[in-house]
Amino acid sequence: MKIKLIAVNARYSHSCLALFYLRNEVEKYLPEAVTEICQFTINDPYYALLQRIAAGQPAGLFFSALIWNSDLVERLVVDLLSMDERLRIVVGGPQAQIVGQNCADESRLSIFMGDIEAAAPDFYADLQEGTLQKSYQASFLQSTGRALGYPYRDEDFSLHLRNRAVYYESSRGCPFFCSYCLSSAEKGVFHKDLDQVYEELDDILAHAPKTVRFVDRTFNDNGDRALAIWRWLKDRDPDTLFHFEIAPDRFTESMFLFLEQVRPGLFQFEIGIQSTNPETLAAIRRPIDSQVAGETIRRLRKNENIHLHADLILGLPFETRKTCAASINAIFAMRPHYIQMGLLKLLPGTAIRRQAQSWGYKALCKPPYAVLANRWMDGPTLRALHWLGECLEQCVNNRYFPSLWHYFQALGEDMAAFFGSLAARFSEQDYFWKAATQKTLVRLLLEECEGRADFHLIRELICFDWLRCGHRFLPTQLCYQETAVDELRRELYHRLPQELNGLYDARERKTFIKTSVFHYFSAAALHQAGLEPRGDRVLVCFLNEREHNVHSLNKVVLIQITD
Repeated sequence: MKIKLIAVNARYSHSCLALFYLRNEVEKYLPEAVTEICQFTINDPYYALLQRIAAGQPAGLFFSALIWNSDLVERLVVDLLSMDERLRIVVGGPQAQIVGQNCADESRLSIFMGDIEAAAPDFYADLQEGTLQKSYQASFLQSTGRALGYPYRDEDFSLHLRNRAVYYESSRGCPFFCSYCLSSAEKGVFHKDLDQVYEELDDILAHAPKTVRFVDRTFNDNGDRALAIWRWLKDRDPDTLFHFEIAPDRFTESMFLFLEQVRPGLFQFEIGIQSTNPETLAAIRRPIDSQVAGETIRRLRKNENIHLHADLILGLPFETRKTCAASINAIFAMRPHYIQMGLLKLLPGTAIRRQAQSWGYKALCKPPYAVLANRWMDGPTLRALHWLGECLEQCVNNRYFPSLWHYFQALGEDMAAFFGSLAARFSEQDYFWKAATQKTLVRLLLEECEGRADFHLIRELICFDWLRCGHRFLPTQLCYQETAVDELRRELYHRLPQELNGLYDARERKTFIKTSVFHYFSAAALHQAGLEPRGDRVLVCFLNEREHNVHSLNKVVLIQITD
């Protein structure tokens, strides 16, 4: 009996953890079965995708259906069943029930709701006999004798996980009951024994993956346990980035002190803020202290060694344009490296979906079920906020302008108003529909800031940030000084001393000048960039080497030349 286990991922770098669990379960209960893991993407040509799945005449197919691929899975199910009258298909995942409803006429389709790891032996007996029922359901958290095994084998890393992120869970379940999340349907959290976690991570690290994404819904729900795993990973110090979803109000002093020691590039935190409006947080059953969350993120940011990704959700209940603007300004003040503003999705089976009508929600009728309007925000308001989020994606969620954003935050700028206006400019010039280079972003920012009393300081900061990104030239909009970059370098060949501040000696002088970039800045601009200049007009050298921190920008030194 040949069975194909199929994931249609959002992109090639992703992998599907569920397939590996399922492979192990099938082979445990049906040792004679031949299983094959197949991972595709939603962007693969449809006809080729259909034929690749059908190749080899499998007797059964398993699909994982999620909000980003369920429409495609539905289409594949119908066409595959039409191609082969012997074929049986099982669909699992969060969208399985919806696929089942939309394909109700397909007699050879079975729906599995819940966790395949908790499936009873009867399910596999039915699979073997070809007598699968229309639907099955199982819950890992509610099953007796629970055990969460290791999903991977050595060959997986060179075959199915090559050049992909490795997904790993050290726990199952979530301590929160957010009304918009499917995890709220089940109560409790199951933690793997720490010795098991260490053993499994040892095996994963033996294959030197570039990224390991912990899919624990709240990794630090148990602070001592989270700290133990972080310490273990730090001691191993692999050349791997570990991604964690964390609750910002569940940090201890011991965790903070330990994280100060972590080298850049080892950890990355995804932090769900969602909103800072107390009425909204109460309505979605998210008991988070926004003030504590802000203090946590700001403290973590000081070390510049952990990439901090913070989320807001647009369209939550009781969130007006005014309260949303307050949330945007609050999250800027927290100073994460990355701000994501995603639209609320009314997922089937969630509490908020059941309340949708009473709260006046309008949403997409098909996945991903994104909200279009509600009682507190009409369509144009939510649309404008969506484009504001897209503007943040292009301008903030990169390393292009950190000094500028730091200046705005120190100034007390209304960031929601600024990016709302900038988003309108992006829209007017069609830059949400075509690629905007860093050079284009510079132009749009300068246009937005033109007429401000601090325009010249802003332009200097943008120029400083541009050169820190490694550019060796200035775009026309930033060439506001008499001496161009190349001309200044030629001038410095004659003016710089033979040896300087331990930066170079006489033998290294020529190479140093050739590989570095030089530019004059005002003391006011350099103060805002976090430097301590001496004098009103200071020469800055941008070295041809990177800082060892999250942004990894070019190192800078201030140079004082005596004539």
